[in-house]
Amino acid sequence: MQTLPPIEIQPRDLAPYRKGNVGVDYVHRFHSGRSGPHVLVNALTHGNELCGMVAATHLLDAGVRPRVGTLTVSFANVAAYASFDPARPFDSRQLVHNLNRVWSSEWLDGDEDSPELARARQMRAVVAAADHILDIHSTSNAVPPFWVYPAFERNAVAARAIGRPSVHLVMPQGLGTGTPLIQHGLHGGAGHHGVGLVAECGQHFRRSTGETAIAVTLDFLAYFGLVARALDAPPAQRRFRLLRTCMVTTPEFRFVRPLVGFEVFGKDELIATDGAEEIRAPCERCTVLMPARQPTVGREGVYLTEPVDG
Repeated sequence: MQTLPPIEIQPRDLAPYRKGNVGVDYVHRFHSGRSGPHVLVNALTHGNELCGMVAATHLLDAGVRPRVGTLTVSFANVAAYASFDPARPFDSRQLVHNLNRVWSSEWLDGDEDSPELARARQMRAVVAAADHILDIHSTSNAVPPFWVYPAFERNAVAARAIGRPSVHLVMPQGLGTGTPLIQHGLHGGAGHHGVGLVAECGQHFRRSTGETAIAVTLDFLAYFGLVARALDAPPAQRRFRLLRTCMVTTPEFRFVRPLVGFEVFGKDELIATDGAEEIRAPCERCTVLMPARQPTVGREGVYLTEPVDG
C-alpha cells in the first residue's frame, strides 16, 4: 500500500461562493465596462485538485477585477470536492465520470446522467462564452508543473509568452480518451481565436502547488491585459508531443518499475504490461507523463510522449 502524501492544502467550505451572478452556482463574472477579451479561470474540474480552489478563492477574496474585458471565475466539480476525505484523498477526483472528458456534444446531448454530466450541462454556456480559458489542475505525483494544450499555434504562443510553467505537453490529436473542457465547442477547432490551456501546477496537496496556481493564474490574466502584472522573461522551455494515451484495460496493469513522471525510455523498451498486452516505448527518448498512481480499469494509465526540439 502506498504511503499517502502530506496534505498541506486544506479544503475550504465553498458555501460562501455558491451564489454566483450568471444563474449558475459557483460561477462569478465581472465586467470591466471596457472592451477586451472574456477570460475564464476554472477550478476543480477534478474534486481533489485543490490548487484550483486556492487560485479561484484568491481571485474572489482579493477582489481581483478586470481592467479590460470580462473575467469569469468558476468552481466546476464541487460535488466531488465536497466528498474529500483526507484519509482517502485521491478518491474525490470524480464521483462517476471524468469531468475533463465529457465536453463533446455526444456526452452533453446524450442520455447518460451523473453528477459530472449534470454539472457540465449547467456550465456549458459558461465555457462557450469565454474567449480564453485557463483550467487549473494538479498531479498525483510530485513532478515539475507543465502546460497541456491542443497543438494550435495560438495556444503555443500564449504558453511560451507566459513562460511559467516552462514545460509543455502538446496534443496533436487531443487526448484520445474524450473531450477536455479546453476543447469544448469552438475551442476545439483550428479556426477559433481563443486560447485554451490546462496548467498542471504540481502535486495535488502541496502548499507550493497552490502558490504556483495563483502565480500562473495572475500571469494568464496579465497576458490578456486583464490585470496589471509584469511577466518575467520566459525561461528555457521544454516541449513534449503526446504520442499515445494508454488506458488501463485489466486489473493486472503494472509498470516495470515505480514511475512518477518524466522518466525516459529507449525505443521498444518495456514500460508496462496490461494483462497480456505489453506497452513499449514507440520512439527513442520516450518520456512518460502522468503514470497512474493506482491504475484503475477504464482510466488513463500513462501518457507516452516524445521531446520536441526547438
